[in-house]
Amino acid sequence: MDLFTILARALVVFTSMPIHECAHAYAASRLGDDTAQRSGRLTLNPFSHLDPVGTLLILFAGFGWARPVPINPNNFKKPKRDMALSAMAGPASNLLLALFVLVIYRVVLGFAAFGTLWQYSATETVLDILWIVYSTNIMLAVFNLLPVPPLDGWKMMGAVLPGRTYWKIMSKEREIGMIFMLLILFTPVIDLPISFVGNAISDLFVSATAFVPRLMQAIL
Repeated sequence: MDLFTILARALVVFTSMPIHECAHAYAASRLGDDTAQRSGRLTLNPFSHLDPVGTLLILFAGFGWARPVPINPNNFKKPKRDMALSAMAGPASNLLLALFVLVIYRVVLGFAAFGTLWQYSATETVLDILWIVYSTNIMLAVFNLLPVPPLDGWKMMGAVLPGRTYWKIMSKEREIGMIFMLLILFTPVIDLPISFVGNAISDLFVSATAFVPRLMQAIL
């Protein structure tokens, strides 16, 4: 782990994480629950969302979490469905942001290949930063989609669980979540599955944006 990677991930902390949490708050608000909005969480201000441990994990491991957005499912018309939709908004925002950053990366790389930017020594640094931001956003999305309390994947999985099972596990969310977080902090148990899924998504995105260099070649 080098200082450059940590600094690039810090950019994710102050951009992607606020977008992730704000997406949760916005989705919940649109679905009828304004708890997050009234709590000041419908904002892109990073200091309203950062969690100390989750932030350190992002900086040094490439995945982590922010402070959970407060959501009251009792305000939803369909609590389980709407909880799942509001939870989905966070990882979805990271994947969309990753795709957007990859397009920018390909554009910068295209200009560099045509010699438009390569004379500037900063180009390679910009490309490295963009790639780290891109890959970290994918890892954030994959991590948060894990079906374990209190992550977003658990809230999404709750939509298909029987009501009694769902609320029973929800009542023990804190205890289960604590065990899971300890596993993350002290064992590499989830590194392999996160890397596997993250790489698969990255390959898909790279294939989906293959048109960018071809388009630039046709234009330039």
